[in-house]
Amino acid sequence: MNELFNIKDYVVVITGGTGVLGRCIGKYLALNGAKVIILGRKEEIGKTIVENIKKSGGVAEFLKTDVMDKEILQQNCDYIIERYGRIDTLLNAAGGNMPGAVISPDQSIFDLKSDEFQKVLNLNLTGTVLPTQIFLKPMVKQNKGSIINFSSMAAFRPMTRVCGYAAAKAGISNFTAFMGTEVAKKFSENIRVNAIAPGFFITEQNRDLLTNPDGTYTERGNDVIRQTPFGRMGEPEELCGTIHYLMSDAAKFVTGTVAVVDGGFNAFAM
Repeated sequence: MNELFNIKDYVVVITGGTGVLGRCIGKYLALNGAKVIILGRKEEIGKTIVENIKKSGGVAEFLKTDVMDKEILQQNCDYIIERYGRIDTLLNAAGGNMPGAVISPDQSIFDLKSDEFQKVLNLNLTGTVLPTQIFLKPMVKQNKGSIINFSSMAAFRPMTRVCGYAAAKAGISNFTAFMGTEVAKKFSENIRVNAIAPGFFITEQNRDLLTNPDGTYTERGNDVIRQTPFGRMGEPEELCGTIHYLMSDAAKFVTGTVAVVDGGFNAFAM
């Protein structure tokens, strides 16, 4: 049997695991043998996700967290180590946006709300850095592990409107490259740090921006489709294979990179 892609019994921590993408990835990994710990703020949703995974035969648990609070993150980490003995993979999927960090077509840079811009930077970028600091420690101790961050198409192109979110995601791509070197040089080549950059997937965060109440695409949604060679939005399940690869031994010589899963959006040219 080829063991390259075997993730059975991997202990996987997913921040932002209650979102559309996080919950889909969590279920996929659990059904492929991983022990999945969903971290999030929405306790009721998190427990429902875990119950669904368990009914499907997977192993999962929900822990309430705050990716901006190192003390809570450390408590999460200590509990996981005590219960499971190790942490093999961290998926930094927590993130989001705020209206004040968005510049709509009838606004300009002067309308940007600096406090909400900062909050978006904190949630997405600092909310990736802090969990990395906490959950990397047991990986260093066990001399193996992988961290997968969530970048975005907005990290590659300065997209209109999403000023704060794009700045944060560009920072995540840069942080990923930095950490790939930092970890390998100072700790171990057996610990890898990569990122995934999803194209356009319908989530709670962007649903109103990309779709109308009747399910048809908005003007912006149609513009995304026009620039996506596949001619459609992505399905959450289509991220799972790349995540699986990056966390498995199949990618043991891969670090500091951003894997694009976008239906060709980033390759599109007029």
